[in-house]
Amino acid sequence: MTTLRDESTLPFQNLELVHGWGLSTDAVGYVFRPSTVEGIQEVFNLAQRTGRTVAFRGAGRSYGDAALNAENVVLDLTRFCRILAWNPHTGVITMESGVTIQQLWQYALPDGWWPPIVPGTMFPTIGGCASMNIHGKNNFAVGPIGDHILEFEILLPTGEPLTCSRQLNSDIFFAAIGGFGMLGCFTSITLQLKKVYSGHLNVEAINVPNLDAMMQEFEQRMDDADYLVGWIDGVAGGKGIGRGVIHEANYLKPGNDPNPAQTLRIEHQQLPDTIFGLLPKSTLWRFMRPFVNNLGVRLVNTAKFYASRLLDRGKIFQQSHAAFAFLLDYVPNWKRSYGRGGLIQYQSFVPESTAAEAFKAQLRLAQKAGYPPYLAVFKRHRRDNFLMTHSVDGYSLALDFKITKRNRAAIWKLAAQLDEVVLKAGGRFYFAKDSTLHAASAEQYLGREAVEQFMALKRRCDPNGLLETNLYRRLFPETEAGAKKEQFTQTNAVTP
Repeated sequence: MTTLRDESTLPFQNLELVHGWGLSTDAVGYVFRPSTVEGIQEVFNLAQRTGRTVAFRGAGRSYGDAALNAENVVLDLTRFCRILAWNPHTGVITMESGVTIQQLWQYALPDGWWPPIVPGTMFPTIGGCASMNIHGKNNFAVGPIGDHILEFEILLPTGEPLTCSRQLNSDIFFAAIGGFGMLGCFTSITLQLKKVYSGHLNVEAINVPNLDAMMQEFEQRMDDADYLVGWIDGVAGGKGIGRGVIHEANYLKPGNDPNPAQTLRIEHQQLPDTIFGLLPKSTLWRFMRPFVNNLGVRLVNTAKFYASRLLDRGKIFQQSHAAFAFLLDYVPNWKRSYGRGGLIQYQSFVPESTAAEAFKAQLRLAQKAGYPPYLAVFKRHRRDNFLMTHSVDGYSLALDFKITKRNRAAIWKLAAQLDEVVLKAGGRFYFAKDSTLHAASAEQYLGREAVEQFMALKRRCDPNGLLETNLYRRLFPETEAGAKKEQFTQTNAVTP
């Protein structure tokens, strides 16, 4: 890394336009890409000297503004990506925070281990996953990724390195996981992986006529299933509101796979590059674009629902771990099919007792406004012990909305209406997906006590308020930014 000069302004050549993953929001920031702990500390020092704040960015897979920091420093950790230690007998692995989920599973799977939690794409970094405490299609059974982190090293903005676990600095352990990068920089993470005996999963598709039936199937299956996920037709209304397809997946037991050495190979897990062996998938988003509108989505969803009912009913088939887990990676750059305005994902988490009515209300509000979700995904969850958690003993519904210049204000207004439904139902939200939440709503679902506890830890770990993002300023406006800037001005004032 090039040595950073001690100067009052940041290097112009580091100025970049940084996008949220959904492409609906962006900001110009000074981007630095260190590859060592010393390099991270150097960026901290430079930001401190120049009166700027610092945001951490992994692979940039948060949909909204969680990794944006307008006119300030963005610390890109994708080059901080070494595997530090691996025990193929116990499945315990230690990594730098820039290691991606793809890098992790490809490293461990040939030895018979799989990440205990993965999102719908393999490209996020492990540091980003820990910062947002990601969940997967198996959250109801095994919790979020934080439940499988054994220990981490974190570099505080003060320059102090800390080791944190459930026994050591446990208050920071339970706050930094899910703490959206506001306490310090993960420099290493130790994770317990899941032992698997095959590169395949047994998968079953179940068609359901509405949301009530979907929830009933989840409740009946969750005690025995390893994974459950539901696709919902966001356009269907009336008695069919919430209709869709559930996919249940289960690990193969020892001895069920006649050739595990073959199916555990990385080559066996690779997603295909073409459709039907002919059309390159890298171009498929262009063919999707004409259907990314209300009429097109209605046609596609209807075809998908009835095709699954006819072709998959009662069948159990096998899929590779990667094929089942990383559905969002089947079509590279699929977000471009939404057009220049991109998309937002609105994901809410609602307790089991109120979830059905809350999610039906969300779908009806979106349909009535003329903005039905173009993708809707349904999952079951359980509670966890992390301070800034999004979890509930209940369900989540993730809704994708196309954004244009014309509808942007209307979608944000719709999101505020959806917030009211969620909060009334005792629900929560997820910072990795959020683009629209307001500060009062964030405090309402987190609770004042949790927010005050988190802010006290932030003052302890980050006394000068160095760490900020656009999301942090939006949802926690009473930050140390003003005090930091005032301190910087006083420190650098010229005395007559």
